[in-house]
Amino acid sequence: MDDKQRIMDIVDDKQDEFIAASDRIWDTPETRFAVKRSVEPYYEVLEKEGFSIHKGVAGMEYAFIATWGSGSPVIGITAEYDALGNLSQEAGNSERKPLVPGGAGQGCGHNVLGTTALGAAVALKTLMEEKQLKGTLRLYGCPAEESGYGKAFMARDGVFDDLDAAFTCHPMDATTVVGSASLAVMQANFEFTGVAAHAAAAPEMGRDALDAAELMNVGVQFLREHIIDQARIHYAFLDAGGESANVVHPSSKIYYFVRAPRLDQVKEIYDRVVNIAKGAALMTDTTLNIDFDSACANYIPNHPLCEAMDANLDLIGPLQLTPQELAFEKDIQLHSAQPGLIDKLAARAKEAFPDKSPEEISEIANSGIALQKLPLVYTDNPKGQGSTDVGDVSWCTPTTYVAVGFEPQGMSPHSWQWVANGKSSVAHKGLVLGAKTIALTAYDALTNPDLLKAAREAFERDLDGATYTSVIPPEVVPH
Repeated sequence: MDDKQRIMDIVDDKQDEFIAASDRIWDTPETRFAVKRSVEPYYEVLEKEGFSIHKGVAGMEYAFIATWGSGSPVIGITAEYDALGNLSQEAGNSERKPLVPGGAGQGCGHNVLGTTALGAAVALKTLMEEKQLKGTLRLYGCPAEESGYGKAFMARDGVFDDLDAAFTCHPMDATTVVGSASLAVMQANFEFTGVAAHAAAAPEMGRDALDAAELMNVGVQFLREHIIDQARIHYAFLDAGGESANVVHPSSKIYYFVRAPRLDQVKEIYDRVVNIAKGAALMTDTTLNIDFDSACANYIPNHPLCEAMDANLDLIGPLQLTPQELAFEKDIQLHSAQPGLIDKLAARAKEAFPDKSPEEISEIANSGIALQKLPLVYTDNPKGQGSTDVGDVSWCTPTTYVAVGFEPQGMSPHSWQWVANGKSSVAHKGLVLGAKTIALTAYDALTNPDLLKAAREAFERDLDGATYTSVIPPEVVPH
């Protein structure tokens, strides 16, 4: 038996413990850095498997580095386990039904994402032990990928700097190796403080903080005309001044995200947003406090590692689903009632598979889940992309990741549909496929010096002399 077949057999043999961990994390959805229960299944499996675990990394109580082996090369795999607010949903229900109204849910599939990485690390470690392979294997437990960007704090502290390569995955509605860039982002809370007064009897004595926040928003709307097309700016009110209309609002707080293809572009736009906020405070005679939250860099796909991962996907083959599983995914899709969804899926399929007949394209588009792997495509244009702190890792070491297509086709991340699918047998099969893909590619990096050499050369070409510099101010800590 060759080593790669052995790795796949190990994942199959141990899959029940990875699936159990994934389902436990789904059952206890926690957000940002407060992931005390979500991290526990990792510790249990890793301790049983003989990894040494360093907890409390980069100022985050529930971040960890689990290590096995020693010496070179040093291979990293990253795991995530945080959930999203207000996405509670009953598992296996194709209609919207929150378990806890307003509660959190695994709307980006991180319960599967993280345990996929866990499974890959355990499988590769087991083979390394059996074959006495040299090298160091690390699994990074990374809280707060959603908005808090735990990996960005880890990168700021240099924890990825000595890696020879890094690997990860993400759930998606189609399987592919991710060759497209992501958007960099900076985000902060803008808090205005005014003076309360009776809005009718003594308005001249008041200074309205809500007016300041609204003026800031107006200024940012005008700014949109004068920034690059790929940039994105979004906001949410965290404090709208209270419930009384007859009070001059003494407080207001607004949360802003600024995104662009590169961190230097984000920084330029963010600085202009800050100036607008300062102007709004001056206009209203209020005071402004800016609480910088976090930031993450754009993802740089490493072509040699991407191509190795793509070849391993071909070796593993697509998900094998039963008619009942296919019907469940289709049922979720049908209950989403998104106008034009099938046309969008047909356009995607036609772009990916230009040689297929109209009948074949229609069959793909009308399926509840995309089984055929999409081709690896490289692009620096992050249109249609979000942000991920995997980007910070990719600025520190050659990095690649696989999108594992076990989510209902056409359903967006950060949706209740993904939560509903998170404990399904389809998600479990996606976990196994992803674990095999990461483990096989990490094995390639561990045992093939030529691949690592090519990956490092591509990494240096991509950076073109630039180095990773975190834009998170040194005084800002994970919170």
